[in-house]
Amino acid sequence: MAEFAIEVKDLKKTYEKVEAVKGVSFSVPKGELFGLIGPDGAGKTSIFRILTTLIFPTEGQVKVLESDVIKDYRKIRNNIGYMPQRFSLYQDLSVEENLAFFARIFGTTIEENYDLIKDIYIQIEPFKDRLAGKLSGGMKQKLALCCALIHSPDILILDEPTTGVDAVSRKEFWEMLIRLKEKGITILVSTPYMDEANLCDRVALIQNGEIMSIDTPEKIIGDFGRKLWAVKSNNIYQLIKDLKIFDFIDTVFPFGEYLHITATDKNVDISEMKSVLKEKNHTDIEIKEIEANIEDCFMELMSN
Repeated sequence: MAEFAIEVKDLKKTYEKVEAVKGVSFSVPKGELFGLIGPDGAGKTSIFRILTTLIFPTEGQVKVLESDVIKDYRKIRNNIGYMPQRFSLYQDLSVEENLAFFARIFGTTIEENYDLIKDIYIQIEPFKDRLAGKLSGGMKQKLALCCALIHSPDILILDEPTTGVDAVSRKEFWEMLIRLKEKGITILVSTPYMDEANLCDRVALIQNGEIMSIDTPEKIIGDFGRKLWAVKSNNIYQLIKDLKIFDFIDTVFPFGEYLHITATDKNVDISEMKSVLKEKNHTDIEIKEIEANIEDCFMELMSN
């Protein structure tokens, strides 16, 4: 097998007047779990559709297992498993019928590669006679993953596989991916959920068709390089406005019930902040220094 499972160089994709991907370059070594992390519209799906030979690149070179996505698309399709963003199995076929159908397309059988899908399939096997369209969101994702794996691909490409799935199913799904990686399968996964980045070996943070950073989650967080504080009060919306009166505050971003702030100075006068905020009728004020996470890094890169 190639040293790199995937090589992308200066990739561009344009739809009429819209440039969805703007000169992206990255490579994925075999056996790696690589994440493409970014919001909707960042260009993730376009990149994945090019990698799976569903659309052609406008410019650039893309190789999958050393094969060109344009010249060798037939060869590539036999060696990848793909889960698109939307559930794309046959909703009027049963669980078992869907799986048998996809096995037959690739010239194999459920029995031949059952060991590869066993850990996943046993969770949906009690519902094997149920129509795919009648499954829950988590069960649909498990079935789709089984169908993507049934021909024993070298590479698994998953486009936002946990979007719209409950928290428990998200956790189970990622546990399944980690077990598949341990079997030597190269996995590319895209997600808008920043917390899922920590489960990848390496990630590319992407926004508006451009990659802002590629590294391990630990390295990206380690490079944040600034002190960070979490602030909250009884009125989070007014707090956003009132924090901007302080000259030493650089960025203010909402994170759940807190605001995360960075400062132009290394030290923040917390007592002064609390005093001014109390004068502006804020109560239940809390200010604490915290460690950055991937989402903080993403927001920082966007603001540069």
